[in-house]
Amino acid sequence: MLKRLEVKTTTRTQLVDITPHIKSLLRSENFSTGFIMVYTPHTTCGVTINENADPLVREDIIDTLNRLVPVDIGYGHAEGNADAHIKSSLIGSSENVFVESGTLVLGTWQGIFLVEFDGPRQRSVLIKMVTD
Repeated sequence: MLKRLEVKTTTRTQLVDITPHIKSLLRSENFSTGFIMVYTPHTTCGVTINENADPLVREDIIDTLNRLVPVDIGYGHAEGNADAHIKSSLIGSSENVFVESGTLVLGTWQGIFLVEFDGPRQRSVLIKMVTD
């Protein structure tokens, strides 16, 4: 089963916690056991799993990526968002998460994030539910 989640980002670079939306989707679909693939079909954003308890971790991730891949250092890509493409490649476009008894199998502090690098934009996140 494939479902689509629409996410509106508000700044050029941000981590948006989509965990609550995915949990709600699992409940509404009565999805109990298996795994989900969380995928974004965009070239300037990504999906990652990381800490969602301390919002400073999100800032640290963004700050570090901006230091590693500055916004504009004379890239050849003419659209002005080459850094976003590179950061997206570093983060990746998907994550897989086990589901047991209707619950995401995540660590205590983990959340699932859409990572925006070229916002603000309307983004799609595709969630494929696979049963055992």
